[in-house]
Amino acid sequence: MRKPLISGNWKMHHNHFEAITLVQKLGYAIDKDDVAAVDVSVHPPFTDLRSVQTVLEADKIPLALGAQNCHWEEKGAFTGEVAPSMLAKLNVSYVIVGHSERRELFAETDEDVNRKVKSVLKAGMTPIMCCGETLEERERGATDDKVVGQVKAGLAGLKGDVVAGLVVAYEPIWAIGTGRTASSEDAQAVCGLIRRTIGEVFGAAAADGVRIQYGGSVKPDNAKELMGQPDIDGALVGGASLEAESFAGIIQYRLKD
Repeated sequence: MRKPLISGNWKMHHNHFEAITLVQKLGYAIDKDDVAAVDVSVHPPFTDLRSVQTVLEADKIPLALGAQNCHWEEKGAFTGEVAPSMLAKLNVSYVIVGHSERRELFAETDEDVNRKVKSVLKAGMTPIMCCGETLEERERGATDDKVVGQVKAGLAGLKGDVVAGLVVAYEPIWAIGTGRTASSEDAQAVCGLIRRTIGEVFGAAAADGVRIQYGGSVKPDNAKELMGQPDIDGALVGGASLEAESFAGIIQYRLKD
């Protein structure tokens, strides 16, 4: 049984004071039953990581610390970049890799994503590797080819037992921050495709073990339906993770009527 992972991607929001307040509020909003049922990670901006780490550890708040990106090199003349080992020293557990905004706005390629996946693993952390199609690709029937290609390229060179411990996030680009959400059936269809693809390339054990998140305008009122799909093992949450009440509502999706 795969334990769901609910991840809050704060993107470029919240200074470190606001970040501290948010995780403290989350600590009050969730209880031991919530964290027994689901894993939860928060992914603040780089400038907030140390502050959030300190609060999580000092107050024993049961949230995993995550990052939004990293470089694939260990060190070097890469002004403005952050190495995976630097994140690991802050007890970061999960790193988002290949988010659509990184691909679309910053021209990250599948090869870049693959390098980052491997470097995150080498540093002892778990990558959340993102994939997903644009509206134009969806309308011309190219969703399957796009997603399968990204999954195969992003995980290339890994062994099945490693893939079994990873997280893959399906995030249709047309549903991110738009208020539009893929129907639960549409989301399941693509997440099922991702699992079948991993099974074909890396074996049945990898397909059974890998956790597949859905991301794209996830909110408290649609989380339960999405999470009820057989191949959806969590959510990569954007805007709704910026406030404790709405994010807690997603974490507690199982309690919704």
